[in-house]
Amino acid sequence: MTEQDREWNKPVEPFCIIGNVYYVGASEVTSFLITTSKGHILIDSGYAETVPQIKQNLDKLGFKLSDVKYLLNTQAHYDHAAGLAELKRLTKAKMVASVGDKRGLEEGDKNDFAWGDKYAFEPVKVDRTIADGGVVSLGGVTLKAVLTPGHTPGSTMWLLNVKENGRIYQVAFVSSTSIPGYTLLDNRKYPSIIPDYTSTFAKMKRVKPDVFLASHGSFFDILEKAEKFHRFPAVNPFIDAEGYTNYVERTHTAFLAQLKKEQDAKRAKTR
Repeated sequence: MTEQDREWNKPVEPFCIIGNVYYVGASEVTSFLITTSKGHILIDSGYAETVPQIKQNLDKLGFKLSDVKYLLNTQAHYDHAAGLAELKRLTKAKMVASVGDKRGLEEGDKNDFAWGDKYAFEPVKVDRTIADGGVVSLGGVTLKAVLTPGHTPGSTMWLLNVKENGRIYQVAFVSSTSIPGYTLLDNRKYPSIIPDYTSTFAKMKRVKPDVFLASHGSFFDILEKAEKFHRFPAVNPFIDAEGYTNYVERTHTAFLAQLKKEQDAKRAKTR
């Protein structure tokens, strides 16, 4: 692991975010547990090195890793998927992912369109692929897949309705809409990257969740919000519709700026 990876993988005390949604991940790479009467659902693994933390966090909360029945993924990158193979061995859970990220997961993200084999990880077999609008249901709990390609070809946002204090809240587990050094124009390895990002931003702007969670803790200020929540539990800072809207707008602006920069550079070369 790099120094950044170690920083992103620092332990965090697990806690209930809202309803039956628990935080069981690390300081930056996230993992969420959704509990049901028939077993549990786990979203993202973090790194391979995050898995022992996840197991310990479930133990602390009084849950068993062996009761996890489904593994879901937001994106086929090593910092969110490298521990899925080990989690599948430990839980015997079914791995559910989008068609677009099936290859990345089953090949351990080798020949990635941006990074090649630099961030390859142990492959994990996908037991079921899910389409846009598809659902995963267990014990009366249903998660809906919203495909948000761009960051990876099969990036997926998961939506869940939870009940707390007599009210229904929609929870969004966001993948990522960042552009970490990608080439947008004339990307031969990912020719649809621009229309994919464009449709993703349009789609995400139509979603209006109450609770904003994501694949990276910094996207939704997890450490700051967790501290506030522990100090003032009567007010849940994770109920943050504005935070979701701001995240989508901020990353959309960054996408458009990068696209314009590449378009300007291309025009300059043809003069």
